[in-house]
Order: sequence, then C-alpha cells, then structure tokens
Amino acid sequence: MKNITVIGSGTMGNGIAHTFAQYGFQVSMVDISQAALEKALLTIGNNLDRQVKKGAISEDQKAATLANIVITTDLKSAASGADLVVEAATENREIKLNLFKQLSEYCDTNTILASNTSSISITQIAAVTKNPENVIGMHFMNPVPLMKLVEVIRGYATSDDITQKIMDLSRQLGKDPVEVNDYPGFVANRILMPMINEAIYALFEDVAGVQEIDTVMKLGMAHPMGPLQLADFIGLDVCLAILKVLHEGFGNPKYAPCPLLVNMVAAGHLGAKSGKGFYQYTAGSKELVVAAKFQR
Repeated sequence: MKNITVIGSGTMGNGIAHTFAQYGFQVSMVDISQAALEKALLTIGNNLDRQVKKGAISEDQKAATLANIVITTDLKSAASGADLVVEAATENREIKLNLFKQLSEYCDTNTILASNTSSISITQIAAVTKNPENVIGMHFMNPVPLMKLVEVIRGYATSDDITQKIMDLSRQLGKDPVEVNDYPGFVANRILMPMINEAIYALFEDVAGVQEIDTVMKLGMAHPMGPLQLADFIGLDVCLAILKVLHEGFGNPKYAPCPLLVNMVAAGHLGAKSGKGFYQYTAGSKELVVAAKFQR
C-alpha cells in the first residue's frame, strides 16, 4: 500500500493524514470544505514544528511529510486511485453509510475501506458496499501522531487477509494494533464511555464538583486526565453519540446518557472545541478553569 486517502480534515482526520505522511505514504486528504482543508494543513505543520522542537524529527522530515500530503474536495478522484481509504468523518451513522456507498462505486474492488468510527457497527457499514470483506475498522486514538493504540475492528464479513494487512500496516506506522470484534463501542469506548457517563452522573447528583471528581480519578486511579476533562477533550457531542449507540445496541439502561450531558450538548456546550463544557477554555491559555455553571 502506497496511496492513502483520508476522508475528513478534523482533529482525527488531520492526525491520521499526518501519521501516514510521516511514514512515507502518499496521502490525499478530502473534505467538503477547502477552508477546512487549509486549516488542517496548518495544524499538521504546527504539530510537526512541535516534533522538530522536541527532536523527534528533523526539518527535512517535516518538509518530506508535508510534501506527501495533497488536499482536495473531489472525493471521486481521491478515492479512485487509493490502495486504502480511511474515513474519519463525523460520528454519524447516515453520513458514514452514504460515504461508503459512494466509495464502493468509486474505488477499485481491491481497495481496503476502513472507518475510524469509535462506535458505529463495521458490519452495518460494510453491508452497503459491494465488497464487505474489504471493510474494516481502524480506530486511532487522539492525538493520532502520539498515541500508540489502533483498535482494528473486524466486521462480520471482514476477511482474514484484510485484517492481517491492517494489523501489519498499523505496525508500519509505529502503532500497537489490537484486533477486536464488532460489537457496540468495541472495547475502548464500551469501557470508557460508561465511566465518563458515571462521572457526569456524580456531578449531576451533586456527589462532588468537577475538579473533585477529576482529582479523585487522577490521583486515586493514576489517570493522566480526569473523566470530565477527557469528555471535554473528546467532545461532549461525540460522547453523547457513542452512548446512544451503546444504549441502542445493548438495550441496557446502564448505557443511557446522563440528562446533564444531553442538556449540555443541546445548549451547544461541547467541551474544548466550543470553548465551554465542564471547564471553560480560552485560546492560548493552559489554565484549567471550571465552567461558571459548575463552580461551587
């Protein structure tokens, strides 16, 4: 595999494009917005600068990485020449199904179609394509260039050969792949999201405040980031979407999203990306300040 197409230029999409390009792959990054693509390139450049500053890569490696990335709003042309397509669009089932239907028309029959979905069924996605055996989950962690894990999710029809290719490819990227089967939330989010949801319930029921809950988990459980701060970092809308998938998929009330989370998303308080969640965020500031609504 040499030619990689990444669909989506948001946090995950640009991180995936950055990682493939840094390891010498030719990457086409696709989005519906030219402005979003240009912003993503700027983000990749800034992240590469940080790697240079830390001595992780050289200036020549930075230049080579950027030279390996092209941006385009033309999905058909980008997908038609790809050996692998990695979809990193928004976590919405209908959007993903429509994309994979298109990809099935545009791509060669041997092209591997991967989704970076954090919870949506790979089996359902594969079912709308002409070659479901070539469809697989490739769930990277954020920030992609730094995090070692790739959850490799086998759909019901995914072939052994495709699974092995993606496991090997992940290792080529310096990652540690873990093969899992296709059930709601896979492994990472099936375990993580109920913990985050329970932390939100603890706040909702006034067991403790935002900082107190996060401090207990950081100091008591050695988590690098508390669950409420992590929820802000992931995006509260994403957390809500994943919990809905878990609740629908298992039919178990233990996965029902906390009403506080539902209300926050409805109000547009989505965490770091909107500037306000459990904490409030100011551009350029590293100080962590509890949002006014939750100050005790």
